[in-house]
Amino acid sequence: MMTLFQQIQKYLEFCEIAQNKSQKTLENYSHYLRRFKNFVGKEALPEDLDLKKIQEYRLYLNRHKDEKGKGLGKKTQNYHIIALRAFLKYLTKNDIETLSPEKIELSKIPTRSVEVISREELDRIFKAVDKVNKSGLRDIAILETLYSTGLRVSEMASLNRDQVDLKRREFMVRGKGSKPRIVFLSENAVEAINVYLKSRDDNFDPLFINNMKTDITDHEKRRLSTVSIEAIVRKYARKAGIIKKVTPHTLRHSYATELLINGADIRSVQEMLGHSSITTTQIYTHVTNKKLKEIHDKFHK
Repeated sequence: MMTLFQQIQKYLEFCEIAQNKSQKTLENYSHYLRRFKNFVGKEALPEDLDLKKIQEYRLYLNRHKDEKGKGLGKKTQNYHIIALRAFLKYLTKNDIETLSPEKIELSKIPTRSVEVISREELDRIFKAVDKVNKSGLRDIAILETLYSTGLRVSEMASLNRDQVDLKRREFMVRGKGSKPRIVFLSENAVEAINVYLKSRDDNFDPLFINNMKTDITDHEKRRLSTVSIEAIVRKYARKAGIIKKVTPHTLRHSYATELLINGADIRSVQEMLGHSSITTTQIYTHVTNKKLKEIHDKFHK
């Protein structure tokens, strides 16, 4: 019989080939399950697993400290358990005797909150951009596009020129798990992108490029990285005098919140954000309920 160690390797290969999971997901699952392998040992068998062993593993995760003495948050611990349950489900489907994944419950964690910025704060960020040079034209195009589409920063960085239909004001992206979805551009975003592209005299594929030396001809080396996009958002939030942390994901949160406040149904917002589960989208209802209460208090006397 194959050991747990060997079965985990087969499972990761299954995730890569049969399930076509993204590289990031594969890296995460490999990391989480490698920690589990180290805990149970190389000779452990699938049939050896029971709730007592899982409880010991959860205590191990809860008490784990890295070289700097930092522990694992409850959310990160849950990610380890999610990966483990997925692995056990794989074993069960392949008629390999082991612990039922349904017997393992996730830890309860506080309700996730999201940070959003108001339309007034957003306008201040846009006005903080100096649009007299190529960098400024690029940066306002990035900000307008992030807010217009609700793209994840990784999706934004991967955009190519020929991918974006500026006439129809829409394009397809592949998000987490290579799941495709259509996103839509506002007129302001289209105008900003058009002005930015007209300022460029190159033929590089990426929609947004960095300001490296012009003698670099490799298209991918000129692609603006996710780290650079995050730095651009932080830069203009600071220039606009906004103290709270503002990231590309903050703009994504604000995009979703404004859709819901203005009457969009949650299923449509789920599709536009590319969430695989409606539960993920429901975090925004807490924010919108608060916003609607503020509107009620302001206008209903």
